[in-house]
Amino acid sequence: MDAFYASVEQRDDPKLWGKPVVVAWRGNRSVVCAASYEARRFGVRSAMPATRAERLCPGAVFVPPDFPRYRAVSRLAREIFKRHTDLVEPLSLDEAYLDVTENKTGLPTATRVARAIREQIREELSLTASAGVAPNKFLAKIASDWRKPDGLFVIQPEEVDQFLLPLPVGRLPGVGKVTEEKLKKLGTQTVGDLRKLDLSTLEGHFGRYGLRLYELARGVDNSEVIPDRRTQSVSAEDTFEHDVPLTETEPMIRRLAEKTWTASRKELRIARTVILKLKTSEFKILTRSHTPYSPPASCEELTTIALSLRDRVGLTAEQRFRLVGVGLSNFRDPDDASAQPVLFE
Repeated sequence: MDAFYASVEQRDDPKLWGKPVVVAWRGNRSVVCAASYEARRFGVRSAMPATRAERLCPGAVFVPPDFPRYRAVSRLAREIFKRHTDLVEPLSLDEAYLDVTENKTGLPTATRVARAIREQIREELSLTASAGVAPNKFLAKIASDWRKPDGLFVIQPEEVDQFLLPLPVGRLPGVGKVTEEKLKKLGTQTVGDLRKLDLSTLEGHFGRYGLRLYELARGVDNSEVIPDRRTQSVSAEDTFEHDVPLTETEPMIRRLAEKTWTASRKELRIARTVILKLKTSEFKILTRSHTPYSPPASCEELTTIALSLRDRVGLTAEQRFRLVGVGLSNFRDPDDASAQPVLFE
């Protein structure tokens, strides 16, 4: 779905059409949940601090998120998917993989299926969606972003190398900034460069992920579309520029709690358990968790619980920490989420 949360807001409020819409709570600690394409032209992006978005786009219209409404629209989109195939693997409220090797409507090609789904979304939901069609999941994912918004991009099997080899390695799934920098040190800028590295070299530098890189560089992805794959946890973590004492971790915990809360709102199910992760300067990992009687109902509640878990770290005041993370786990369907006992671990 294109700029999903912001597009739903623009659809439901005609006064927002054509305006730079930022879906976010206002405040120093808030982050952007979504930005319309009008706002993106100013450099506004999801997960950036709301205060920075306001500086980049002073004329932006800030709209507080309405996740129950977004979930309802997401369910309607998935009903459209299910008309064509039962092999639907949701990634979030606004994105899913579909395997249409065999489809229910008898359409002869995956491209025809993608066109039909996009037309039905437009007609029935008054929203736009972009689709990528390819022989496997990772290529389809890249293709889905290729002509956004409201686009369709197809990678035929015989076109894989032509499309893949010129791509920057940063476009490959799992290649973040750290991995990209390591690859650059190996003289690897593009997927074509990556393909020149042998498997033993990649495994030597990246361990088990080396095999994945080796396969991706050759357009290989054998992972299947798994319907109803359920999210186990959502988290965000960051490393401090310098090791800090526990008493100085609060600002980072607050920021990570906001990111985790925003990410969790993309799930149809509700998380019950809050997790705090800490890594000491000696690289020892500590985790503390708490399952309240009722699931956290707001970012403020999540933040309060995460900060309270910090108080259960029984180390000396001299101990220094290099990393902190905040997570949510123990996801349940909304009808079952409140019927859980209190749990401390």
